[in-house]
Amino acid sequence: MLAIRLHHRRRTAVALATAAVLAGLTVPAVTTTTATATTTAAAYDDAYYDDAAGKSGEALKDALHTIISDQTELSYSAVWDALKVTDQDPGNSSNVILLYSGISRSKSLNGGDTGDWNREHVWAKSHGDFGTSTGPGTDIHHLRAEDVRVNSIRGNKDFDDGGSGFTDGGGSLTDSDSFEPRDAVKGDVARMIFYMAVRYEGTDGWPDLEVNGQVNNGSNPYMGKLAVLKAWHQEDPPDAFEQRRNDVIHDSYQHNRNPFIDHPEWVESIW
Repeated sequence: MLAIRLHHRRRTAVALATAAVLAGLTVPAVTTTTATATTTAAAYDDAYYDDAAGKSGEALKDALHTIISDQTELSYSAVWDALKVTDQDPGNSSNVILLYSGISRSKSLNGGDTGDWNREHVWAKSHGDFGTSTGPGTDIHHLRAEDVRVNSIRGNKDFDDGGSGFTDGGGSLTDSDSFEPRDAVKGDVARMIFYMAVRYEGTDGWPDLEVNGQVNNGSNPYMGKLAVLKAWHQEDPPDAFEQRRNDVIHDSYQHNRNPFIDHPEWVESIW
């Protein structure tokens, strides 16, 4: 088992370095051996997802839940520094990219005032009432940097198509009961929601989070709309920014992965 993990970590380091080169970013130093990486996903398939091999449907969901539940949890205060690395602007290492706005903003402007960026819970923390306690409320696979005002406009709305634009929205839309992110991150949002629905199954003291087909889910542990999120997942496949983010979270912070970035085909298998 130790030999497998060491081999896995060496390949992880290569994939991380490769993704960093593609994105033009600096990542934490790691020790590695000389090797040639192909795709980000391939660096993990042979070991990380072994227990999911050959499964589909509910059996696949159960297997992935077990795999990704093996993670290091962060405090809510530690999320600030983590997002400065995971959401770093590929073109400016002093900035982060804001999820819904697409704006590049200084890392130092994190806070709660107008013009700052803060920690957006893509799976709204009121949907399941898990707050910001260590657990789903601090899981950086669904926490992203966002403009304070835009974060407030999104609020705890479910995701759906339609609505009107707003200042600094970057093409995102909203109406009274839903939010539609800009086209470039629609798939990112969907895959974060699918991750949360698999990671948190009600077995570790947290709510059983599930994706459903409606909006106005309120404090129930549900997020919609499933059909729309699946469509966004297809329309906006994982890109280099999202893949690098997955690698950095795995290698430097939580040591788990979002399987739907590595294996987009598993969304259809489960839902």
